Amino acid sequence: MSTILGLDIGTEFVKAVLAKPAKNGNLEILGVGKAKQKDGSMYNGAIADIPAVVATCEEALIKVEDASGERAELTVVGIAGELIKGNTTTVHYARKDPNKPISETEMQNIIKKVQQKSGEVARKTVALETGNKNVEVRLINSAIVSLMIDGYKISNPIGFNGSDVVIQFYTAFAPMIHVSAIEKVCAELNLDLLTVAVEPFAVCRACLGNDLDSNFSSVVMDIGGGTTDIAIVDDGGVEGTKMFSIGGRSFTHQIEEGLGVDYETAEKYKLQYDTGKLDDALKAKVETALSRNLSVWFTGVEVALEDFDSIGSLPRNVMLCGGGAGLSLLQEKLATSDWYTSLPFSRRPVINLLDVNGLPNLILGDFANKLDYSFATALGLLRVGTDTLEGAPEENSLRAKFAKLLQN
Repeated sequence: MSTILGLDIGTEFVKAVLAKPAKNGNLEILGVGKAKQKDGSMYNGAIADIPAVVATCEEALIKVEDASGERAELTVVGIAGELIKGNTTTVHYARKDPNKPISETEMQNIIKKVQQKSGEVARKTVALETGNKNVEVRLINSAIVSLMIDGYKISNPIGFNGSDVVIQFYTAFAPMIHVSAIEKVCAELNLDLLTVAVEPFAVCRACLGNDLDSNFSSVVMDIGGGTTDIAIVDDGGVEGTKMFSIGGRSFTHQIEEGLGVDYETAEKYKLQYDTGKLDDALKAKVETALSRNLSVWFTGVEVALEDFDSIGSLPRNVMLCGGGAGLSLLQEKLATSDWYTSLPFSRRPVINLLDVNGLPNLILGDFANKLDYSFATALGLLRVGTDTLEGAPEENSLRAKFAKLLQN
């Protein structure tokens, strides 16, 4: 099969990982590349300067090609930002003939109706937030979360009788202007764009691997340079994704403002805070600035998680990834403060950095030491790529059976 490039165009860095499909649904990593973005290239997770982003992507691609000796044949690019609308919709469908077995055609019609309805809701929401009533949106990702017939949860509805079908769908839409910018970048780089994927959705796919019937559950927080992206996975299904515009750069800006230093110095202090290279007085000032920004960040987390009202109880497992996840004070406050008490957690959440070496169905080889939690999105994009290419690998899996249909 073709080589696949996972391209994570972040606010701070572009990360690229090249892989090829191997046996048993595995992905073999062939090359890794990373390049720092120029100031002004990105805004709130979206591309703001196409030529600058193209130049940075090219730098990362050169590193990938040098490491692998191969070129990308197909590319999957991540998309993020507050205007990406990912929600789970619950649909109640009353069948006219409950004694007639459910067919694939009937299910396809249900799915298409849900996608159309969700798209209109997303378009109206983005139009309201941007003030542009003519905004266009595109379906990026869609997945079945759960399905029940007459009160019974099932995995595959084909052939079942019943009158009341309740189905939960995850759908994600993005403004066309964001998608067009990604397409332009790929065209300038001569990359064959296979698909675009919502980044927190991609991270969830990395956690699930090729086990489409996994019972994995987690709150996934991807803390990038410009945004924090949150996804909920419940019993192997993506319940939804939320994003807000506070990431690693906002912590740096808070140090910059609080200590009266330039951005480069503030970034250095932020990194040195975790390495023990700051004297006690300077460390205290940096911690004060970081804590001030953390209080705002926690508000964003709480607002995002409050929107997941379709879940009775949020998963206790909280997995952190993205470059901003490495901040020790953030990890400490998540693990010890009472931020979770107003949210539907059954007990205090357990906080962990995502271990990419523990992700299923990946053959890291010589790149095991070069990949960490900040590469989780790029690795997830590779899995979305294999989903797109393979379509329906297992006929007895509902999620696999409709994979083709659920893709953009």
